[in-house]
Order: sequence, then structure tokens, then C-alpha cells
Amino acid sequence: MPKCTINGKEVEVQPGQTIMQAFHQMKEEIAYYCWHPGLSVAGVCRMCMVDIEGNPKLQIACNTPVVEGMKISNRTEKVKDAAKWTLDFHLINHPLDCPICDQAGECGLQEFYMAYGKYDPEMAAPKQKKRKAVDLGPTVVLDTERCILCSRCVRFTDEVSKTHELGIFSRGDHSEIGTFENKPLDNKYSTNVVDICPVGALTSKDFRFRQRVWYLKEFNSICNGCSTGCNVKISYNQMGLYRVKPVYNEKVNGHWMCDEGREIYKPVNLDRRLKKARTNSGGKVTEVETASAVRQMGELLKSTVAKHGPDSVGLVLTGQYTNEEYEALISYFVKDLKSKKIFHWKNDPEKFDEFDGFLLRGDKNPNTAGLKKSLDAVGIKGDWKDLEPAHLKVLVVAAPENQVVYPDTAAKAAGFAKIPSVIWLTPTRDTNYDLSQWQIPVKSFAEKNGTFINAQGLAQKFKKGVSIVHDAVSLEELVEMISVDHVHSHVQAEARL
Repeated sequence: MPKCTINGKEVEVQPGQTIMQAFHQMKEEIAYYCWHPGLSVAGVCRMCMVDIEGNPKLQIACNTPVVEGMKISNRTEKVKDAAKWTLDFHLINHPLDCPICDQAGECGLQEFYMAYGKYDPEMAAPKQKKRKAVDLGPTVVLDTERCILCSRCVRFTDEVSKTHELGIFSRGDHSEIGTFENKPLDNKYSTNVVDICPVGALTSKDFRFRQRVWYLKEFNSICNGCSTGCNVKISYNQMGLYRVKPVYNEKVNGHWMCDEGREIYKPVNLDRRLKKARTNSGGKVTEVETASAVRQMGELLKSTVAKHGPDSVGLVLTGQYTNEEYEALISYFVKDLKSKKIFHWKNDPEKFDEFDGFLLRGDKNPNTAGLKKSLDAVGIKGDWKDLEPAHLKVLVVAAPENQVVYPDTAAKAAGFAKIPSVIWLTPTRDTNYDLSQWQIPVKSFAEKNGTFINAQGLAQKFKKGVSIVHDAVSLEELVEMISVDHVHSHVQAEARL
């Protein structure tokens, strides 16, 4: 465990660690572009120069291992001058288009210029013009003029996605990033190159020109796109959610996430959401407040059980809800209604167990493991083959939040048509639902606290980040509302007696 001194503070590091890693361990600021903790060391940007006592020349921190007794600084005038001139070279051909650049507000060039630059450029030659708005593939656009050739994106496609679409072509100031002939940037992890680009060269087609980052807030959550459970950061404002980016978790997703997971914000936004509950009484469909619909739901379930027995009511669950919600709703059915007619609806069963060996899974639910755990706790298998719609009077369906990954929704809704009353607990509007059936708006993953258990068995808690539909309820709140109404009715009945 070698010890070194960084900017006057002593630190102990792991054997073989670099000066850059030691800086990050101490949370000391240091300038860099090409280095990334999830990629190999390239050492091409030369921004991370440090002054090592006894060494006549400055060294790059990213590729220099710590040696016992080293005294290192990046605050000397020698280092600051080197960083200033390095920036000058990086900006030789860089366009002055910050006002229209998507990266403005979170750009490494801007940040380091303010910290180390503020110089008068001395380059007399005109800027080298390069290609703009280059379509690299389905998800990414390249502005070649802004690229500083850090090579992060090239290393990502070589080392992480292993798809090898990107390379650096030509020489000198004509060098530029590009794709190989007939090989567009088209893999399931391609948008990660936008995340790791330190400037505005690579931009996401989905987010490009939609919002300025200084108008956005952020909250951390768990991706509900599949059972891997990637840790993510979601950007939003009063208009809705705008993008999803990965958050580092060594045990789950490392630094990365798939492109499919970046779409999870879309069903949460208001244009896709169910805003008011719909009930059906005697063939008359009525739009009502959620509290009223939940009360009517509770009354319908209890009266049906009293008249036809507990096997007349059923519950269908998808793996897209929290442990806490499963425990509350399953407990209500098993203990209060005495019904064990509970079934697990899987997305695309033929592909359900697929895994690409990295992050992407065929189980497109964040909490299948949590659902199975809750069912096991009450001794229920939840086999779909045991569902017999003709024997049920009321069926409650905790519908999937992301309808796109449940292609059989229309078929399932048609199959439920034999049941007199179907109650969809759903975050989103869906034309596949029979409009004569009940619909009650429930909260999306972004609007509630809870726990997901991923495919590896890791339980991950997350917190509410935003409210989109104020009339929506979580399944926990729904059960609590039913239980309160039940107690209230019981007290009223005793008072009448």
C-alpha cells in the first residue's frame, strides 16, 4: 500500500494505482479529457500534467503509477501553464459555437478553459473546417469540428461493446472520428459514446436540441427496462422527463447502460399517462376521481367474494412494481379476500430468459425476482396456465408500465373479455384495453419509493423523483385506501347495531 502526497495531503493507495486514480480517491480536482475509469489508458490529451518533486519534467497522471514517497502537485505555475497551452492546441480548430452547442453547460472544454485557460490565442492560421451534423447511425450525430480526438468513443466500441464501428481517420489536423465503410454506429449500447464524449462532438438524436441542461433537474433511480436493474440518473423539469443516463455501480452496470433503457422516461410523461379513473356500473362507463374508483373497487371485490366465494376474484401481476406494492396487494387478496387466484404475466415468454452476457436481458421487468419472492412467501406459484377467465367474476390486473415490451397486451385484454369486471391498474393509457373495463391510474417508477430485486438477487432501493399525474396512486396506497374504507364501513355497521 504505497503512500504519496497530493497537493500537500498524504494518501495511501492500492499497489499499481495511477496518480489519476489517487486524485480521484482524494476527490482532488484534476483536468483530463481522454481518461475514463471504464476504458483503457490512451494518454493522448495531455491535460492531466502533474509536477512530481525531483522529476525535471511534468508527467501525465493517467499513465504514471504511484511510487512510495511521491510528492505530487497540479497547482504549480508550471502545471497551470502547461494546461493553458494544451488547451490552446485543443481549441485550434474548435468552432466558437457554444451558444448553439448541445453540450453547453456540461462541457469539459468550457469548464477547463475557465479553470486553466482565459488566454489570448496565438494561432494565426485559419481554423480547419470539418464535417458537421454527421449521421453515424440510429442514435448518434457527430459534429466533427468539435471533436478533440480523445478517442474515448473509439475505445468504447473496441473494448466495451466490442462492435468496432468507430476509428480515427486521416492525419494531422485532418484527423477525425468516423465509422468504417458500410458499418454505421448501430449497437445496443451506442448512446454511451454520447455520455463519455467530453465535448459537444457526439450528441444523442433523442435529446438533441430539446432542452438546455441548466433548465433541468436530476434524480437517481433504478432502470425499469429489464431485470438487470442499472442505476440511472433522470433529467427533468416542469415539462416532464427528458433523458436517462447511467450512474456507476460496480456490482450492477459499471459505467454503462443499454439504449433500450434510455427510453424508460417516455411512458412516464403526461402525454402517455392515464390521468383519471374510469369505472363501469351497470354498463355505464364514468370518469371519476381515483379515490372514488378505489372505493368502488374495494366494495366490488368484497361483495363479489361474499356472493360467489373467494375463488371468484383474481389478480394478475407483472414484474414492474415494487416489493412493497406486491406485499401489500398480495396480502390483501390472500388475507382479506381469502383468494389465491394470483397469476404472473410475463412479457414475451419465449425470450424471457435471454441474456446478451453484458447488461441486456429478455426479462423486461425490473422486479420479477421480487414478485416471485412475494408469491413464494404465501405459497402461490402464479402459473399463467392456471388462469381460467370463465371462472372469475372480477379480475384485477396490475398492468405493465412499459407497454412496448408487452406485445401481447391486446390478446390478453381480449381474453379477459369473458370476465364480467376487469380492473386495470395502469400508469399509461392504452388503446388495447377494452374501454368498457375499469381503469385506475397508478404511479410510475419515477413517482414512488420502493425496492426492486434484480436478476442477480440484489435488492436496490430507490426514491421518488417527481410527480407527473397527481391523481395516481401506488399499489400500497390503493390497498391502504381500500382498508381504510373497509374499517370505516365496519365501524359504521357496528354503530347502526
